[in-house]
Amino acid sequence: MAAPPKLRRRPLLALVGLGLVVTGALLAVWVYLSNTDATSAVAVRDTVMRGETITAADLMTVQVTPDPALQLVPAGDLDSFVGQRAARDLSAGALLTPDAAAAQVVPGAGESVVGLALTSGLMPGEPLMVGDRVRVVGTPGQAGDPAAFESADTVFAAEVVGVTASLESPQTVVSVLVPEQDAAQIAQWASAGRAALVLDSREGG
Repeated sequence: MAAPPKLRRRPLLALVGLGLVVTGALLAVWVYLSNTDATSAVAVRDTVMRGETITAADLMTVQVTPDPALQLVPAGDLDSFVGQRAARDLSAGALLTPDAAAAQVVPGAGESVVGLALTSGLMPGEPLMVGDRVRVVGTPGQAGDPAAFESADTVFAAEVVGVTASLESPQTVVSVLVPEQDAAQIAQWASAGRAALVLDSREGG
């Protein structure tokens, strides 16, 4: 019986075939990225706790698909966050948002944050926003209440730093930034339900 013919190997043809496979794979990746409109955004590489200074090593850039529901920080803005302080805990792997950092942590030295649980009658009908300048006013209690506030003329200037509404309660919790020396009195009004907010002008100057 005659021996089967030997197959002749063609290394050049094999290399050409491999090259075509690699080229096809790269082309597929390029087409995918082109169709997804991926963009570069800043993400957190290492966890940064609230109040800590953010370093360049704490951040990285990633490719993400833009979504109107997401607030992204463009990769080109990464350096602007270096040296700032984390406004809240930043978890590793999370996308960085524009409000994730601040030049200083709130409250700063000599300042305090007081939470006021207010019903609609004790706050403006105009929705409050972070940054609003307000006045905290002490209100009297119900008629005949021996613990009624006696100095209704006293008011304190404050700045809104947080607004939290609850579907389970008629109250809205408004966090205000005040001088440290005013915090105790405002907290007493708040605990007695005798604090009201007055919204001041939103115009600059």
